[in-house]
Amino acid sequence: MRTSQAFPGMALDPIPASPPASTPLPLRAVLLMLGSASFFALMAVTIRFASAQLHPFQITFFRSAFGTLFALPLLWVHGWPLLHTPRFGFYLMRCVLGMGGMLAGFWAIVNLPLAEAVALSYSSPLFVTIGAVLFLGEVVRLRRWSAVVAGFIGVLVIVRPGSDAFAAGSLVALLAAALTGAVTISIKSLTGSEPADRIVLLTTLLWVPLSLPAALPVWQWPHAGIWPWLVLSGALGTGGHWCWTRALRLADASLLAPFSYLQLLIVAVLAWWIFGEDVNRYTATGAAIIIGASLYIAHREHSLARQRRQPSAAATEPAV
Repeated sequence: MRTSQAFPGMALDPIPASPPASTPLPLRAVLLMLGSASFFALMAVTIRFASAQLHPFQITFFRSAFGTLFALPLLWVHGWPLLHTPRFGFYLMRCVLGMGGMLAGFWAIVNLPLAEAVALSYSSPLFVTIGAVLFLGEVVRLRRWSAVVAGFIGVLVIVRPGSDAFAAGSLVALLAAALTGAVTISIKSLTGSEPADRIVLLTTLLWVPLSLPAALPVWQWPHAGIWPWLVLSGALGTGGHWCWTRALRLADASLLAPFSYLQLLIVAVLAWWIFGEDVNRYTATGAAIIIGASLYIAHREHSLARQRRQPSAAATEPAV
């Protein structure tokens, strides 16, 4: 796999399913993942500002529409072959799942404290582990199951079912995380054959018609002061998506996972500074548990991937 490139976005190389175990973690991959986390954190703030007038489902449509405009330069760079794929049906299925996750996620961002909504979104790797067992036949043993259980304990700490602080919106945030997990499972079938820029462009294009049916029942034309936030949401969303896919070209997702948690820190600071939202001890504690569990799952997945690439070494280390 090439680790250097004169101009980002110029190549049509597929995202590798698993970079070689001996490949060091490239600085560029780290910077791209940090950029992705920053873009998505700022996008959450633009969604909250746009919600002063618009329903989150309509914000989802405009994020998709403007996101497509910012993705179109990829077509200019690569030409029409970028749109040609033998796996269009799979893209459509992935985008339907992704749109469900986006609608639920945007609703949670608007109706929950920002830090809580983002913290619950980090439960997605827990659902990925469960889905990998149910749909991919992956064998998961005690240590990873223990991490999944610990992660859901963290979810319960944040949600606090049965308490006065319980909000049904927390369940919507968990639905978004589950659907995002389903997208993560599905994208494993794309990573070895499809170029990163094609994934970004086709995904944003398909999201526009898929988001419209939910937006129409709550439609109203935005005021002049809302348009900049909608444009920014599209730019930041596409920028975050592009950085994420390019980072995965350069390094294994399990190695990059720790850097994605910058998003929660940025969101927590901005939510406090702009909206006066404090992070309560339950959200902070639950988020720490979820992130710890997710990092352990990522660590074990990376270790098992190395074992699969090095059978002789794997024989001396117990499977998990």
